[in-house]
Amino acid sequence: MIFAKAPIPGQVKTRLCPPLTPDEAATLHGSFVIDMLERTKVAVAKLKLPFDRYLACAPSSTLVFFKIMEERQGVKLIDQVGDDLGARMSQTFATMFARGYTRVLIVGTDVPSLPLDHYQQALALLESHDLVLGPALDGGYYLIGLKRAAPDLFVGIPWSTERVLGMTQEKASTLGLKTALIAPWRDVDTIEDVQALIEASALDAKKPKTEQSFSSRTAGTLQLLAKRLPSRA
Repeated sequence: MIFAKAPIPGQVKTRLCPPLTPDEAATLHGSFVIDMLERTKVAVAKLKLPFDRYLACAPSSTLVFFKIMEERQGVKLIDQVGDDLGARMSQTFATMFARGYTRVLIVGTDVPSLPLDHYQQALALLESHDLVLGPALDGGYYLIGLKRAAPDLFVGIPWSTERVLGMTQEKASTLGLKTALIAPWRDVDTIEDVQALIEASALDAKKPKTEQSFSSRTAGTLQLLAKRLPSRA
């Protein structure tokens, strides 16, 4: 399950504005969404992972952007349903388990260079654990996997704060869920995260093309931002 918002200026990556313009933030976000679709497709093919790939869409799967992704990326669409992130994730898990799936992973779109083997690790850990989490460097998580619905896990969490991961682990313990963590990774919420991604992309570009993690699309967007940002307060 790839959780994604449509790349609409003024509605995505607003914490990056300023110094980014709403159009720049939306372009960056849109590139991230496509990256995640492309990389999960490669993960399924290259690592032979037994995944069905879904795009959980907000505000609606009927938007042209998502329909294009469905056609070009071979991904299935569902709507995100709920008043906050926790409710939307909880409902998505419930929907997928009701369809007969026995292991469900949700990943965000802010980790465009996430190594493919992280999906493999998460899937393997769900064999012997109830819950798997991918810690983000800001105290949240970029990936969550479950083997069964656990709606209480998502209640009372202060979303978009540094307490998300810790409180989720506490709730999991209270609920008797056996939890495992995969390697931490930086997601992109602040301009400092963008700067770190620009630096990582520049280093990535020096590798042989077959070993590069960033798409040429996202690398180009980051290079353009690297030129523009120094002139902005």
